[in-house]
Amino acid sequence: MRAYERFLKYVRVYTTSSETSETHPTTARQFDLARQLEAEMRELGLEGVRVDRHGYVYGFLPATPGCEAKPAIGLIAHMDTSPDAPGENVNPQIYKNYDGGDVVFPATGEVMAVASFPELANWKGQTLITADGTTLLGADDKAGVAEIVTACEYLLAHPEVPHRAIAVCFTPDEEVGKGADHFDPEKFPARGAYT
Repeated sequence: MRAYERFLKYVRVYTTSSETSETHPTTARQFDLARQLEAEMRELGLEGVRVDRHGYVYGFLPATPGCEAKPAIGLIAHMDTSPDAPGENVNPQIYKNYDGGDVVFPATGEVMAVASFPELANWKGQTLITADGTTLLGADDKAGVAEIVTACEYLLAHPEVPHRAIAVCFTPDEEVGKGADHFDPEKFPARGAYT
């Protein structure tokens, strides 16, 4: 599966965190994506896949032969979306071969103008994905989650590509400043990670 296909699947899962909750994760709905990722990672063949009671998803990709002595590297992304805007019933809009012009959100008529966001011009000819204007898209950081799962899928399908061991963790509650509160380094056999 391509990363953007995974991404489109993940953004439809309602995972908005809460700034006022005292639970961990701050919303039970974050377990919906956590359990989906757990099943997907197991199906792909990652080892030690589990969701803990705080909603953290852990998995491990062993090193290829000859790379076992190299230190493991970690890949981390968060599953929750910001409570600053609605995150339920996300309706992604896909603009294939984007023309480089203003983007009109179909549900609201609001405009993301190139004059206000000149970096849009850099994406002319590419595929652009946005929300419909009523919700967040959830690219922060479901795009990261999709890229990590897709990278693991690629490495598992191509054992001839040498790599060190890779520890994976998907966290809840990053958007409300609690993403590392219950991260368990004992479950994460890498001392350095990209997030």
